[in-house]
Amino acid sequence: MRMVRLAFMGALAVAVCGAGYYYRDEVAQRLGLGAAASSAEKGGASPAAAAQPQGRRGRANPGGPVPVVVTKVDKKAMPIVIEAVGTVQAIASIAIKARLDSQIMKVNVEEGALVKEGDLLFELDSRTLKAQLGQIEAQIRKDQAQVMQAKRDLQRYEDLLAKNAGTVVSRDTAFTALKAAEAQLEADEAARASVQTSLTYTEIRAPVSGRIGSISSKAGTVVRIGDNTATAALATINQINPIYVAFAMPQVYLPDIRAAMAKGDVKVIAIVDDNRRQSGIIAFVENAVDPNTGTVTAKARIDNANEGLWPGQFVKVEVVLGVEPDAIAVPAPAIQLGPQGPYLFVVKDGVAELRQVVVKRTQNGESVIGKGLADGEQAVVDGHLRLVNGANVAVRPATPAPATAAPAQAPPPRPATLPQPRG
Repeated sequence: MRMVRLAFMGALAVAVCGAGYYYRDEVAQRLGLGAAASSAEKGGASPAAAAQPQGRRGRANPGGPVPVVVTKVDKKAMPIVIEAVGTVQAIASIAIKARLDSQIMKVNVEEGALVKEGDLLFELDSRTLKAQLGQIEAQIRKDQAQVMQAKRDLQRYEDLLAKNAGTVVSRDTAFTALKAAEAQLEADEAARASVQTSLTYTEIRAPVSGRIGSISSKAGTVVRIGDNTATAALATINQINPIYVAFAMPQVYLPDIRAAMAKGDVKVIAIVDDNRRQSGIIAFVENAVDPNTGTVTAKARIDNANEGLWPGQFVKVEVVLGVEPDAIAVPAPAIQLGPQGPYLFVVKDGVAELRQVVVKRTQNGESVIGKGLADGEQAVVDGHLRLVNGANVAVRPATPAPATAAPAQAPPPRPATLPQPRG
């Protein structure tokens, strides 16, 4: 039994020593010692002395150059674009309400219909107003007759006074009667105009061209001007061609936007999805910055004949302030974030160089570099996760996306396990 235990302990010691040697060799490879450590052991030199860098080769990957994909940096024209999220708003949203107490006699429009300015929408009961109009018109004819009679009376009194057959008092009384008849005529004519105006309220017409919404009151409904409930509006018309897109931008962009507007129209693109884009111009910028959010609201006026934009809809907004003719841009995946800010790797003579950069903006998958990168250099766009400053690299072409799914690979071999003692 003792011999068995001694044999087991010996086997265990050999396994532990082998694992330690393997672990030491693995650590040496990761620390960049690799073959240098082995040669140092064979030659009698210390691993630290053998691992001293020899030019740039001392910083190279011991496993060989790192394969990377690079792109050449060229100057090109890049638009200066500000991105935001906007809300589509109708230029005019008008609630249709009755302007007198009456009853709806007829509805001449369907819900959701497209109407033009001046179209007849609702007809109210107008019989009472028409009767009042007829009464006033009869009174006007009576007033006109009285005025004519007063004029004749005044003329007779003036003739008598000229022949010394009449008195001044009679002439003045006739003059007063004429003025009173004329005043009564004017009052009745004003009453007729008032009734005629009220009569036009019985025909409710579209104040603007647009799309009508739900119709809450149908024929037979009694409407009152003093009704302030939610259903007081007969319908709502939204003017949607053209239409507004309202969006908020950080206040740091306000000077650039105002400078661009001073030069001319500023183009705005409203993006619903990849296939629907509509352009317009900035109509106005709000006259104050919101101190709670630090943003300023602007509205773009966009033609919407196809009704691709709908009130209340959220859209992506791109404000094009201009074009930068000689911009230095790289694909956005080339930019990495580190403790000191954005950086990328530049390949020179087969060696990767870490470069801190200043990113002006990122748009359409490209980052515009303001500082840290020059025209003609090669920037790493793939494979940078394995790079360090000074690592040797091997430039490879970009790998196209596979057309079909790759076959499943065989699982890696499981590591050998130590023998377990028998109880």
